[in-house]
Amino acid sequence: MTDSSDLARLRHIGWRDPALPDDPRRLARVVAQHRAGYEVHDGSVAFNAQPAGHFLKRGLDPSLRPSVGDFVLLDHANHPVIEEVLPRRSVLTRAAAGERYERQIIATNIDYVLVITGLDGDFNPSRIERYLTLVEGSGARPVVLLSKADTEVDVEGAVNALRARLPDEAAVHAINAKDPSTVALLAGYLGPGSSAVLVGSSGAGKSTLTNTLLGEDRMATAAVRTHDSRGRHTTTHRALLSLPTGGCLIDTPGMRELKLTGEENLDLFADIETLASQCRFADCGHSNEPGCAIQAALSSGELSPQRWRNYLKLHDEREEQAATLEARLKRKAGPKPVAKPKRGEWRRGDS
Repeated sequence: MTDSSDLARLRHIGWRDPALPDDPRRLARVVAQHRAGYEVHDGSVAFNAQPAGHFLKRGLDPSLRPSVGDFVLLDHANHPVIEEVLPRRSVLTRAAAGERYERQIIATNIDYVLVITGLDGDFNPSRIERYLTLVEGSGARPVVLLSKADTEVDVEGAVNALRARLPDEAAVHAINAKDPSTVALLAGYLGPGSSAVLVGSSGAGKSTLTNTLLGEDRMATAAVRTHDSRGRHTTTHRALLSLPTGGCLIDTPGMRELKLTGEENLDLFADIETLASQCRFADCGHSNEPGCAIQAALSSGELSPQRWRNYLKLHDEREEQAATLEARLKRKAGPKPVAKPKRGEWRRGDS
């Protein structure tokens, strides 16, 4: 029988199930990953743990290894060892930077992805669309936070311009990350048992917002550069933090490169794909063809040129990444074995 006190304790680290696993091993959540191993939390105390040997096998898919946000089972040895990763309810990934294709997990078991961008030189609706495309299929909901609303910018104009490019159900909030009164609206996303990951460029205000949510200056912050509104990487690794509101927040380093994985559906641009299906010709190239619904929408102002260009860019990148992923899987599977002919069976090339 599950002890209610155990559930209450684990709820502080984001455990949402009404019961505990039927397993004698120790349950904990990965709150940080370092070169020397992992830091985990069991709802009462944080401690270091090492991965079991099967997680270290060469060639193992990195997504099968423990990641920040994972609930894991550990043995009872003097030196805790992560033996099993429990099934994930959500996974946010991106393609790792560089030429080699590899999916990189940003966070797991999250309910919300808080996408923060500054209302200064950092404001870029196309990049926000890219973030929301990555969130698709993760199992988490995106929430766009426009920080630095206290600066001399047209906040209302920026919010309206962004809303015009996003689906109606997308949540958009303008905040001053330093002001607890404006940050209070995030409590609805960070209640007991809820988990969120905070993503955005360096200098957007992630660490400042995290400190305000914590009620203390725990995360290092730095001034942004005046010429491009970018900051230094004050957050160096992903870390899961328990908040006074009862929820959990995973803070991440600033991400300069956001590569699609090739598995996105581009649901964010469903309206554009609906328009494309209305073209006169099924193979319409959306340029000079007669009866092109895309060109008609661009001419009437129904579709903005910026959003159309960003859709094409993301679509092409998605297709390229999908082809790379398929080729990688084929190489990993290896060549198909050649079946030996049965006795007396003739095979082409035999003399």
